[in-house]
Parts: sequence; structure tokens; C-alpha cells
Amino acid sequence: MKIASLHDIQPRTCTSPGGKFALERTDLSAALGATPDTPPEKGGHPFAVERASIPPGKQNWPLHSHAAQWEFYLIESGTGVLVTAEGETPLAEGSIVMCEPGEAHALRNTDPAQPLVYLVIANNSLADLIHYPRSGKWMVKPARLCFRENIDYYEDEE
Repeated sequence: MKIASLHDIQPRTCTSPGGKFALERTDLSAALGATPDTPPEKGGHPFAVERASIPPGKQNWPLHSHAAQWEFYLIESGTGVLVTAEGETPLAEGSIVMCEPGEAHALRNTDPAQPLVYLVIANNSLADLIHYPRSGKWMVKPARLCFRENIDYYEDEE
């Protein structure tokens, strides 16, 4: 059994080059010995747990969906919206959200002064394919390889 304190874990800040997306991430699973973004077969835990904080006016990630990963969110403090392909749903302290594979989602902080703080729990599948519907981009995890080109299956194989 491993025990850690949230207060001893160094958060990691992620910010997009243009500043639209920003997030402070505290990887609770890594503090308990898991290798980040890694399934149990490779040294990770069956699920990843992270505490995240989105600064005022920012969004955590571009709108995206997972082929294999489920994500559960518990809003600890602040106000924001769940962004989906269908629109936006308000979120506040105590809101809980379950994003199933195939459902495009993102979180945006709508509070002009306070961060949107939430807990995220996600299953760690052996691999995942993430789709970004607005840009047509794809990403493969755990390799974190991004691509956009659509080619024929047999191209360069014969």
C-alpha cells in the first residue's frame, strides 16, 4: 500500500502556444507509484487520478473524444461549462460528469476571477485513439503521436 499527500505533489502546468488552453495538473496516481499514461500491463494503475485547475477564462484541452478511455469529473470549486459537440452545459461545485468513449468533451472555466478545480479519474487502457473533431486531428496514446492525413490502408505496402 502506498500513501502520499496532495500537498507534497508538484503540479505541472500545461499551456498552449496561443494561450487559449491552460491547465495545472497534479498527478495523484504518479505520487502513488504509477507510470503516467501507462496501463497496468506496463506499470500503471488500472485508472489514473488527477487533480486539475483551469485558470479563469481558459479551457483544459481542445474538444476531443477517446476511443477507449472513460473519464469521470468531480468539480471541487469554481464554475465552468462542459463543452460537447452539442453545446455547453454549466458546471459548479459538486457537479459530476461521466464522459464515455466516443463522446467529445472539454471543460472551460467561465469564472473571471477563480480557477475551476476538479478531480478526474480515467481508466488506463492499453492504448487509446483520441479524435479532435474541430481540427480533424488524431492522437495515439501512449505514444502521443498526432496525425491528420488519411491514406489508403494498402499505401506503401505493396
